[in-house]
Amino acid sequence: MPKHVINIDVLGCSLPISADEEPEYLSGLLETYRQKLEEIEKNTGLKDPLKKAVLTGFLLCDECEKIRLGKNSPEGTGGEKNPEEDSGEDSIEAENLTLSLISRLGVLLGLEDTEDVYKETKIYKLQNIIKNYDWGSPDWIPDLLDRINVSQMPWAELWMGSHPEGPSKVIDIFEGENVDSQSALLLPELISRDKELYLGKTGFDTLPFLFKVIAAEKPLSIQTHPSLEQALEGWARESGKGIGLDSPLRNYRDKSHKPEIICAISPFIAMAGFREPIKIKALLAAFFENASRSLKAAVFPLITALEEKEDPLKKFLSILFSMPEKTRKDFCDYAKVLCNNAREETKLKEWDLIEKFAELYPEDPAIISPLYLNIVNLEPGDALFIPSGILHAYVHGMGLELMANSNNVLRGGLTNKHIDIPELLKILDFKPFNPVILKENPEENFYKYPVSCREFSLSILKGGEIPYLESGPSIILIMNGELELTINQRTIKLIKGESAFIPANDGSIMFSGDFTLYAAGIGSVPG
Repeated sequence: MPKHVINIDVLGCSLPISADEEPEYLSGLLETYRQKLEEIEKNTGLKDPLKKAVLTGFLLCDECEKIRLGKNSPEGTGGEKNPEEDSGEDSIEAENLTLSLISRLGVLLGLEDTEDVYKETKIYKLQNIIKNYDWGSPDWIPDLLDRINVSQMPWAELWMGSHPEGPSKVIDIFEGENVDSQSALLLPELISRDKELYLGKTGFDTLPFLFKVIAAEKPLSIQTHPSLEQALEGWARESGKGIGLDSPLRNYRDKSHKPEIICAISPFIAMAGFREPIKIKALLAAFFENASRSLKAAVFPLITALEEKEDPLKKFLSILFSMPEKTRKDFCDYAKVLCNNAREETKLKEWDLIEKFAELYPEDPAIISPLYLNIVNLEPGDALFIPSGILHAYVHGMGLELMANSNNVLRGGLTNKHIDIPELLKILDFKPFNPVILKENPEENFYKYPVSCREFSLSILKGGEIPYLESGPSIILIMNGELELTINQRTIKLIKGESAFIPANDGSIMFSGDFTLYAAGIGSVPG
């Protein structure tokens, strides 16, 4: 029998096929398919199928049509059946065929859950919240986003995620850019519609991380964050006392811990973790060498605390924050005089930061924090992981901050905000901390920073044509260039400063172009 060709022109696809059937039969088959399309889409969840899915649907209609015409009757006679007698039987047979073909397509594409074949992965461009804190820069984040900051207010943080204090809005890129931003869904609202579709089988009920751009033109407060157990206990205790979530006295605003990673996108200065007591003692002695007798006497309890065998760092910090107001003022006055008069060749690097802190926060004993915290200098691409309980501060520079989806902060100086010293001392890890700078691998165009954390992972991707290996939910931020993202035979473009939410997917997403981007995804804990 000669081959006959028919063009399947449905669902936005045009697919010619050839078959050993008469043209009249093929035309009737296509018409039956169109009639059945709405029913099939309802049963399978099919919205915008791949060509393979279109062909599978066509084969389904082919088999259903043959059943209706009696071509596959057991007797093989090809005789017609009574439609009234066999309509129920045909319906059951058609349903079985549908399930069979869905199963075949699932095996073909290597999916465990075959229903996912018919749930198209969409990409959502994000509209993100700007946080205006006085330590921020009026220019750095606007420059990244190519936006004009008319008010010249400091843009301190750009939040990307679903945190209730600053959730992103989502726009389905496949539906175009003309979506009214006022009517756009919030990311947590989108996820709540189908958690397994958007989050995958991660075990999370919401996006477990918060991704930020921070622009620290001035120092952020010295701070730490609780462990998961501490957060749960603190949340219950403060809620039981009736302290409102918006109260400045509230320490625990949610039930989550907050480990985090900071990745520099400009030269970046941070402080992280306590130095060894013997090193702190040496730096204190050098700094206060020329102090007055009365000021040296005030410093002496700090030095003796560091010589204690049990909890020297906790005792040191307790004494520091219990100093009277006059001693705190003397600290600042002495720091300004010393740093102004010291010769450059004799000035320690810690003194420059102390001088800056003394100008910004007079009478704050934490101005000498560079003497007891490690100073870390990051170059663009360098990252630093901060576990829960580690005292730290971001001093200057622009970076990407990725953390568990929490806003629990206990402050320890360099701020005008609430400082709860007893609670701070309760949750701090007082062991000396050795900051490890995580360097990107320039030889890899998809590099994941080695961090062991269930809630998040951070990767940097650079140019070329590469598969996107994050199968769980993720957020990407384009830092430079232009990204072409291909999924479901569609290609979309994202440019510098744009960000997008990518739901859980089957790993079929391709990136190409000349670009640099960072991706925040779900993490893992070995073993």
